[in-house]
Amino acid sequence: MGDKVEVENVNVPGQVTRVDAAKYNAMKAAMMQVMTGADPMTAKDIKEAAKAHLPEDLFPGGATSGWWQKSVQLDLEAKKVIQRHDTKPLTFSLA
Repeated sequence: MGDKVEVENVNVPGQVTRVDAAKYNAMKAAMMQVMTGADPMTAKDIKEAAKAHLPEDLFPGGATSGWWQKSVQLDLEAKKVIQRHDTKPLTFSLA
């Protein structure tokens, strides 16, 4: 069993889940790399842009990247690293 990291969920305060640290950290790094611009991005845009920065050994062909993107997004929102904007569709930017 690999290393784990605790993640929070902005929608369920106080809930902590342990997930694979390597995949979490890879997705977080990819998201931070693509979210550096001033313009907010949709979750779909973040996911698609982040795929190019994910290690192939952890995400072969981008497999499971959608689940990991959402998990990291909710955790980073809870930790106030990124913020959700009241737009349709929802958009996100660095806090």
